[in-house]
Amino acid sequence: MKPLSVIIITYNRPDDLGMLVRNLAAQQNADALLEEVIVINNASTADYSEVKAFMAERPYFRYVDSPENLGVARGRNLGISLAKAPVLVTIDDDAWFRDATALQSITDAFAGSYLRDNQAGILCFKVLYASTGQMQVNAFPHKQFEKYRSKPYFLAPYFIGCGHAILKEAYDKAGLYPEDFFYGMEEYDLSYRVMDKGYSIAYLSDIVVMHNESPLGRTPHAEKMRMLWVNKAKVAYRYLPKYCYYTTAAMWSLEFLQKTKWNWKAWASGWSSIFAIPKKEKRTPIGPSARAYLRKTEARLWY
Repeated sequence: MKPLSVIIITYNRPDDLGMLVRNLAAQQNADALLEEVIVINNASTADYSEVKAFMAERPYFRYVDSPENLGVARGRNLGISLAKAPVLVTIDDDAWFRDATALQSITDAFAGSYLRDNQAGILCFKVLYASTGQMQVNAFPHKQFEKYRSKPYFLAPYFIGCGHAILKEAYDKAGLYPEDFFYGMEEYDLSYRVMDKGYSIAYLSDIVVMHNESPLGRTPHAEKMRMLWVNKAKVAYRYLPKYCYYTTAAMWSLEFLQKTKWNWKAWASGWSSIFAIPKKEKRTPIGPSARAYLRKTEARLWY
């Protein structure tokens, strides 16, 4: 068994995906390191024929057409269910590795003393904007960006979906992504369950992902912002002290209004979903060890 499986979820980005699969194929020791690269096409209507032709020439690429748009969480879960290697790497379809040694670095990191000594189940990568080379703040795994940005490595309170690697055994013990989350905050949900199983989350700055997203960000769609708000409140209700659920719901409601230019109708719909959370969700708070880990890593929990 080779050490790495790579999972990519794609939707209407054949050009970006083409760049990424070529980047993976050009990695040093790719044939020796890659058990498989699994591409899940989330019911895209774009033409992926050129990408599929490139992938067909290499035995470790696997292309899967989903009959429906599974969203981020369910799409990743499909890839995870198919993956065989002990380490599962996930990278966005509009990103790529800066260095040709990235896959080797990921393999070495999980074999190295820092991740082993800290029982790391998740490894976070540094994410830079491809257009500017600057660090992407909202893809950094700590809210205290200025304090942590220059550290070569640290233990983090959560991970970001753009680029990361997770032990398959961590998925086996903690479970997969929450399938009721179509978009947003699924990484937080999984983070708490993974750390509750005794794993840490490590960040290494020398594994770098270039992200083809504008530094100005993407225009927030009201429905996506509503999902972010409601899902973050769900995560807080499930795993954290109850006060975190209330503060998260309130603070994110303000964020929602600001980002959607005061869309009061959608705001009211969001609060309707928030108020339903205690009736529909089961609380499974994380244990003392996980809470201690969050304190150690200076996690921000109240929103």
